[in-house]
Amino acid sequence: MKTLVIGSGAREHAIVRSLRLDPDVSEVHAAPGNPGIGAVATLHPLASVTDADAVLAVAQQVGADLVIIGPEAPLVAGVADVLRDNGFEVFGPSAAAAELEGSKAFAKQVMAAADVPTAMSHVCATDDEARAALEATGSPYVVKDDGLAAGKGVVVTDDFDEGLAHAQACFAAGHEVVIEDFLDGPEVSIFCVTDGETVLPLSPAQDFKRIGDGDTGPNTGGMGAYSPLDWAPADLVEQTVTRIAQPTIDEMRRRGTPFNGVLYVGLALTSRGPRVVEFNARFGDPETQVVLARLKTPLGSLLRAAARGRLDQHPSLTWREDAAVTVVVAAAGYPGTPRTGDPITLPSDRDDAYILQAGTATQGDRLVAAGGRVLSATAIGADLAEARRAAYALVDQIDLAGSQHRTDIAVKAARGEL
Repeated sequence: MKTLVIGSGAREHAIVRSLRLDPDVSEVHAAPGNPGIGAVATLHPLASVTDADAVLAVAQQVGADLVIIGPEAPLVAGVADVLRDNGFEVFGPSAAAAELEGSKAFAKQVMAAADVPTAMSHVCATDDEARAALEATGSPYVVKDDGLAAGKGVVVTDDFDEGLAHAQACFAAGHEVVIEDFLDGPEVSIFCVTDGETVLPLSPAQDFKRIGDGDTGPNTGGMGAYSPLDWAPADLVEQTVTRIAQPTIDEMRRRGTPFNGVLYVGLALTSRGPRVVEFNARFGDPETQVVLARLKTPLGSLLRAAARGRLDQHPSLTWREDAAVTVVVAAAGYPGTPRTGDPITLPSDRDDAYILQAGTATQGDRLVAAGGRVLSATAIGADLAEARRAAYALVDQIDLAGSQHRTDIAVKAARGEL
């Protein structure tokens, strides 16, 4: 099987790495990829991942048996539709189905129709509507950009004016906002692979959104993650499938827009039970880095079964008993304006401790920073404490001037404090 992965982040690097371990995968290609991906896959130039015709041309050049679309933007832009219309097997939803991530208001409509537990919400398009919604929900205020925002479109604050200012910034960009009740309790990410009918859940993970230790500072795309979650309820995955994922997939099929790909279920484990914080239409970053590190089932065969509508025939998934931790190393200035061009020196990879690249590029023969989240130091260990030590040992060996990272990824879980 020849596979083509669309994207250039650490998520795509993790996917490519897993595909290389699948005996049924003969070739791995990526577009545009990054220098780290280029060490283990064949790269193809791609100016924009949302340019469907350009993606199609790469797929045709490669002769891809399976195209895997990593980021959300090309999915919302309809790249999967164009590929399917031209005879390619694709892992990733259509534009209509990807609206589950493309519009938070749409996702709320689907959840309401499917009787999926989530926060009460208000869709607002004006200052007056936002003010009224903020007054109705009360503090903490949760204000979400209705459109795609690369993981940074949500503000959670006790400050009314800060919440209103975020809503106003979204309005100025031509977007509506969703203002909703705050959901208490820890957040969990569960990826559900689906062919539009059958749902196969992956192992849960937890990520860390804020830039600073102790969950301080602004939201980012994610500064680290770990899996498994030994502290989570034993029936959490079963509840997620039966009460959330399967009803949502059934509702999408009923609407005539079947969802094929990954339904990312972001949950809050509240005092009233699990509630959906958000849906995404693709693998999450950085959770993918730890989930795939533990997955023993060959990834390419799993994703192809979903693309072909044959998940009901796929064997049960198998997992390593080990724990996995990933720590994101970000450039100076992130999540504002990241500094680029700084040289990077990396430690050598091992099978159980390795660097996944994201915001990197080459200048001559040097690896340099080229984005906000630059690297994901990922490690596997017998337990979370061991995986943490190995991941942070990698971080300590990275040379990137001005870089920043959190020092508390998975520390509470490792200590049994959750």
